[in-house]
Amino acid sequence: MAISVLLVDDEEPFVQTLAKRLTLRRFDVHTATRAERAFSTLRDHHIDVVVLDVRMPDLDGIEATSEIKASYPLIEVVLLTGHASMEASLEGMKIGAFDYLLKPVNIDELVYKIEDAHRKKELQEEKIRRLAEKADEDGPDE
Repeated sequence: MAISVLLVDDEEPFVQTLAKRLTLRRFDVHTATRAERAFSTLRDHHIDVVVLDVRMPDLDGIEATSEIKASYPLIEVVLLTGHASMEASLEGMKIGAFDYLLKPVNIDELVYKIEDAHRKKELQEEKIRRLAEKADEDGPDE
């Protein structure tokens, strides 16, 4: 199954170009240029990894990361940042972002980060499955 990615950036040409490049690499890509659209997509679609611009007019990337991790703790977030907002990216990692990349982003680096974030998500999902199976085997506590 293809890795499902949500690209969130207010620069429409950037989002569209990146979406095409990731689609060619066989990712299932969703895009959003506004916060409300991003959260709507998260509610309506299975998303594995969010690639999120730290600086957008209607969305603070740190707040968005916090909201995403609170509502969807297994979804991994990769932050995109300019040099001016490096501190924000580091703050994002403290609250649960997987990693960050500097803009302009190198497509091969981004692909690697997305795949790495997806592997982490899969490992966490597998741990949860094993714990659930073990709980089922052990039965209810007496």
